[in-house]
Amino acid sequence: MQLLTRFYLGTIIMRIKKILVLTFVFTGLLFWNTRLYAQDKRYIPLGHTKYKDTLLVAHPDTTFEKDLFDVIKSVFDKNYKQTKADSVTTKPVISIVPAVGYTLQTNLAGTLSGNVVFRMAPNTRISTITVNPAYTQKKQVIVPLQSNIWTKNNQYDFIGDFRFYKYPQSSFGLGSNSNLANENPLDYSFFRFYETVLKRIAGNFYAGLGYIFDDRWNMSEKGLANGAVSDFEKYNSGTRSISTGVTFNALFDSRDNSINASKGFYASLQYRDNYSFLGSTTAWRSLIVDVRRYYKFPESSDNVLAFWSYDWLVINGKPAYLDLPATGHDPANTTGRGYIQGRFRGAQMVYLESEYRFKITRNGLLGGVAFINAQSFSAAPGTRLQNIQPGFGPGLRIKLNKVSKTNIALDYGFGREGSKGLFINVGEVF
Repeated sequence: MQLLTRFYLGTIIMRIKKILVLTFVFTGLLFWNTRLYAQDKRYIPLGHTKYKDTLLVAHPDTTFEKDLFDVIKSVFDKNYKQTKADSVTTKPVISIVPAVGYTLQTNLAGTLSGNVVFRMAPNTRISTITVNPAYTQKKQVIVPLQSNIWTKNNQYDFIGDFRFYKYPQSSFGLGSNSNLANENPLDYSFFRFYETVLKRIAGNFYAGLGYIFDDRWNMSEKGLANGAVSDFEKYNSGTRSISTGVTFNALFDSRDNSINASKGFYASLQYRDNYSFLGSTTAWRSLIVDVRRYYKFPESSDNVLAFWSYDWLVINGKPAYLDLPATGHDPANTTGRGYIQGRFRGAQMVYLESEYRFKITRNGLLGGVAFINAQSFSAAPGTRLQNIQPGFGPGLRIKLNKVSKTNIALDYGFGREGSKGLFINVGEVF
């Protein structure tokens, strides 16, 4: 029995090592001769400041960079003059903005975006609390509340993620060989409570623990159009699933701006262990490795070449069907542009993406991107990775906030089997 256990654990460890080595070798080969830069500010509120255009080195452009708020205010106030942004203090700054979004999964969505920004102490990274309740054209109710609180001298980072969904969503079966024609409309309600505490170990390196709780209930399926048994039914998902346990986290973040990085390196590792004695429907473990690298290209310009590797692996056990790794189910719901959320699902997910970001207008109001990605999934736990599914497309960027470099992102993605669609987000995809 001990020999079997050792063999099983050894096999798991070897698989993890191979993926980690491939991920970091991929990143290292691309960027071995580049420097890393310390992150300046994680979150910055709406405001205005003055920048010079680095595209013209010999003759710097001293005109103001513009964002969407400059354009709107100049239309209604002919005497409007751009002012320098106020600094963030311990006094909370509250912003509420109505907005409209669109994804293949939700179609049109109306949302009320609000945030509170503040510092816990001077010379401390800015803390944020955001809430974005939405109601979609597909009658989905989405209420996410996320927080990121930095303590004095950036010694600790408290990260919270709380969500409630009433969320009809289609599934197409397990694995990246699944067929688009096998659409199976699902319905469920969902509640999430995540809280993670990271402590600075040295420089930009943090490590810590977290508690996670996912509860899905009233799960049901419409079934396949041809009457065949669906992968959802074969998986024996039931009508309710609870996944709860602890996470072990490590983070290195040297990006110059986490909202829209132009240089730096980001690496995150999360090991998740769900326990039956805490209330999980089944015991299972997973690992997420998230690696990103950014650099200016050409170096003298504001254009950015970015790379992203996101690997999500079930190590052992059998998670509920909707807890399995899936397209667009990363924390920001942005993997797999070109495909609907949940298009591919399985026990193992390997994902790579690259994006080139460039200015269209000198004042920075408009920009563009070109992106390409690739993803591969296994089917049920214990199976191998299947075919690689590519996605690609162009995108437009509209500067919403020139201080934080926050853009409105409009992307049109293309995938296999005629998959295509418009993707709208506030902020960069990664």
